[in-house]
Amino acid sequence: MDAIDRANGLLEQYAALARAELPRDTPVFDAHTHLGADIDGMIGDRDELLGIQRAYGITRSNVFCLDEPDRHPCFTAANERTLDHAAAASGELIPFVRLDLDESPIEEATRCIDLGARGVKLHPRAQRFLPDDPRLEPVFELAADRRVPILIHGGRGLPPIADSLARLVSRHEPPALIIAHAGIIDLAALAENFAGRPGVFFDTSVWSPLDLLDLYRLVPPEQIVYASDYPYGRQPNSLLMTVRTARASGLDDGQLRCLLHDTAARIADGEKPIAPTAPTGPTELSHPITFLRIHQYLTMASAMLWLRHPSDDFGVIGLALNACDERSNGHRAATDQIRELLVATQDLWSLASETDGDVDRGRAQRGAFRLAHLASILAVTTAA
Repeated sequence: MDAIDRANGLLEQYAALARAELPRDTPVFDAHTHLGADIDGMIGDRDELLGIQRAYGITRSNVFCLDEPDRHPCFTAANERTLDHAAAASGELIPFVRLDLDESPIEEATRCIDLGARGVKLHPRAQRFLPDDPRLEPVFELAADRRVPILIHGGRGLPPIADSLARLVSRHEPPALIIAHAGIIDLAALAENFAGRPGVFFDTSVWSPLDLLDLYRLVPPEQIVYASDYPYGRQPNSLLMTVRTARASGLDDGQLRCLLHDTAARIADGEKPIAPTAPTGPTELSHPITFLRIHQYLTMASAMLWLRHPSDDFGVIGLALNACDERSNGHRAATDQIRELLVATQDLWSLASETDGDVDRGRAQRGAFRLAHLASILAVTTAA
């Protein structure tokens, strides 16, 4: 219980910090959240999501189902639950219909849009297709005709997608296309195709703050929307990382307000997008080696925690702690702050290895992951 209480106390401390670093009186719109139960074991709970939103000033979220055990046929049952969640949330949740191209996608999309869905979610990796799949043509055509946005997975697990996606959008342009996870699977080429193009956006739901620094360098701020990827992305990590990297990239309060709320709100409300300006942010990052070492070790630790490795038998948290303790790093206050998070991470991970029940073990591992992620965010953004 000491390890759990310490972890919860730290999360509350960083929740207050994340809220304090938001521009004053700025609401937040989360462009990418999930509800339901995924086949990988992750669960998105409506009451938890709404509680998080209200605690952080998140006024609305786009929401769609996970890759659910009962997704066949057509994601129908899961899409029904999404519509029910939105109906029960008094406008705080904006429902998107998720599609499987193998199972009547146009019929399911039409059915759900008629029932109140206000966007389409596509996941090429999970549903095994690519943007050059001819079955996507009528989906994009329908979105254009019905004036609903499309959000498409742009994260891990795909080959390069930029050129084929650009050709598809040129043929059938929806009112908005949101490329999830900052388009990291093909970021440079996606930016080359879409930076400066009104109506195409990138969301911020990534793990690494380095990915966001690169996104801001390549894509105008008017084309970026805040996203957490709940339940995979959590608070306060998501907001803290987004705001700190945006500040490090030179975004001013007005640009940050657009990123956090106004751009996504305009998409949801069917308004014309703001004309893109120019990307901002440095092409090089000068950073203390101590922080780079810490980030390197925490990248390794986070991958192990994500894959539910039972213990830190590689000792990577110990390596990160050792880097924090270098006597002459010149950043002792910052490394002491990171060290506090790492000690709590180490304790939670040890607790998980000693826990018998799958549910309690998973909870401890996810807590350790959140703390390690916060430490990694600090390692990248504090000096910047």
